[in-house]
Amino acid sequence: MAKKKENRVIFTKQMKKEYKVLLPMMLPIHFTLLEGLLKVEGYDTELLDTGGNDIVQEGLKGVHNDTCYPALLVIGQLLTAIKSGKYDKNKLALMITQTGGGCRASNYIHLLRKALKHSNLGFIPVISLNLSGLEKNPGFKLGLPLILKMIYSITYADMLMWLLNQVHPYEINKGESKELVHIWEKKLLVEFTKSRNLQYKKVKSNLHLIVKDFAAIQKHDIYKKKVGIVGEIYIKYARLGNNDLEQFLLDEGCEVVVPGLMDFLIFKADNRVVDIELFGGKKLKYKITKWLMEKFIVMQDEMIVAIKKNSQFRSVARFYKLKELVNGYVGQGNRMGEGWLLTAEMLEFIHMDIYNVVCAQPFSCLPNHVVGKGMIRKIKDNHQDANIVSIDYDPSATKINQENRIKLMLANAK
Repeated sequence: MAKKKENRVIFTKQMKKEYKVLLPMMLPIHFTLLEGLLKVEGYDTELLDTGGNDIVQEGLKGVHNDTCYPALLVIGQLLTAIKSGKYDKNKLALMITQTGGGCRASNYIHLLRKALKHSNLGFIPVISLNLSGLEKNPGFKLGLPLILKMIYSITYADMLMWLLNQVHPYEINKGESKELVHIWEKKLLVEFTKSRNLQYKKVKSNLHLIVKDFAAIQKHDIYKKKVGIVGEIYIKYARLGNNDLEQFLLDEGCEVVVPGLMDFLIFKADNRVVDIELFGGKKLKYKITKWLMEKFIVMQDEMIVAIKKNSQFRSVARFYKLKELVNGYVGQGNRMGEGWLLTAEMLEFIHMDIYNVVCAQPFSCLPNHVVGKGMIRKIKDNHQDANIVSIDYDPSATKINQENRIKLMLANAK
């Protein structure tokens, strides 16, 4: 019988040996590496890359329709998988991330448990993947080796995603860049099984090799409109959340530019460091958070150095540069949801001469309406070439209407 604590089912050490753990999809490259890492740690994991209206309908059954769209989709995806008949419900666990911030994203896990109970599935344990110490389970622990692997895997995934988006629209041999991503995914997951590959020098070397491999792909020397994507983290990244926005833009003949996950994680760590410096807190928590933040920044710097060694690729901006960009636009104390980072990402694109931007957000996501849609006029006042469209996503929004609005933006593209 599963143990209960704080009105939740605990994921035990015995469950780790016997249960399959389902993960919802957000970022394909990042989550593929994450799933592989968890398998190396002894977890029987499966990443769900499903789609379809049945997920939306299942989410609407289990979650109130006033809840934000990402929660509805994530919960709907998990519930659809559980009820598919593919799995033994009595040997099944779910994993979901928690940021620990003020956004409703921190409450997805509670909404998920409520939806499970509503479907008479309350016996299924839900594991929180977080770095804030929100929930603990005997069968799942984030030790230093696993945290290091995650930091390195995020660095690799950001690099692969960043270069893929710059090469894929121009490749002469169709599919070559995506195949290169798969090759590196397999290579890295094998490397993660050996502790010697967790050394800083090894990761640094691999970053340079990745750039070299992408630079070797033959490309057409043609011009394409560049379109940046910003917004709420799930809708910005997840195909399920944004109706496969990246593929739509590719089909329209664009080069898609999407910020990496690293900035968001540094942003979250920075928030906690600043909070403790201003208001006090546990010294151990401060040291750990400061270490995480510094580790991410060091790895981001190595990524930038590797990219800049090849002049054909655009580099990402350093986190502190992003922080400077928002001066005069929004206060750095604005940290709910994506906070000031969302505004900074739009400005980062403009400083890269990428003036066409889609701001993708869930309908009624108040924090992102303030720092996303609310900042568009101010940005346009200061940058006359800025061509930004805000697109809302929710169960009632039609794909055709969203795409028509984006096509109108593309018609005015610089």
